Amino acid sequence: MDESTDADVIASSLSDPRAFAGIFDRHAGVVFRFLVRRVGRDTADDLLGETFKIAFQRRASFARDRTSARPWLYGIANNLVAKHRRSEARRLNAIARLDADAATDSPADAVVAHLDAARLWPVVAGVIAALPDGERDTLLLFAWEELTYEEIAVALRTPVGTVRSRLNRARRRLRELVALSGKQPDDTAAVASHRMTS
Repeated sequence: MDESTDADVIASSLSDPRAFAGIFDRHAGVVFRFLVRRVGRDTADDLLGETFKIAFQRRASFARDRTSARPWLYGIANNLVAKHRRSEARRLNAIARLDADAATDSPADAVVAHLDAARLWPVVAGVIAALPDGERDTLLLFAWEELTYEEIAVALRTPVGTVRSRLNRARRRLRELVALSGKQPDDTAAVASHRMTS
């Protein structure tokens, strides 16, 4: 098993560009998942390649004191997503309109839980789409990608204090927007809270 850090691999890639493939192998899966959630599969394919192309071109500027390249790659990917904000908002709004009726072969309790979540998810998706860009970026990196505050700060190039305040504002806005929607505020807030902490 390769015990070298991402910083080691990137440093090696400066003299042997092929070594950068190790960074792709380690992180492409999670970056792709992040991109799919943000912009959909078709666009994610393009943006994944663009993310690693930019990372490769900028590898000499990678901060060698960081052992993981994951926050750096999320930052590059997030900047690319920013170019697709309009389509992202449309996609989240489309999710909000999805019919909650989905077939499943899970046990009865799981089916009930799934249907409840499916019924409430459209409200949550609509609320997330309505968040300001910085708050939405912070929330999704925290909830979907499970980055720490410090990793989000690296990815978004903002101080940790800004990450904390954006996340607090996003949580508050979620509660307010859900309450204004008049659609099951208590249950929906619980679903949003669960997605943010799971």
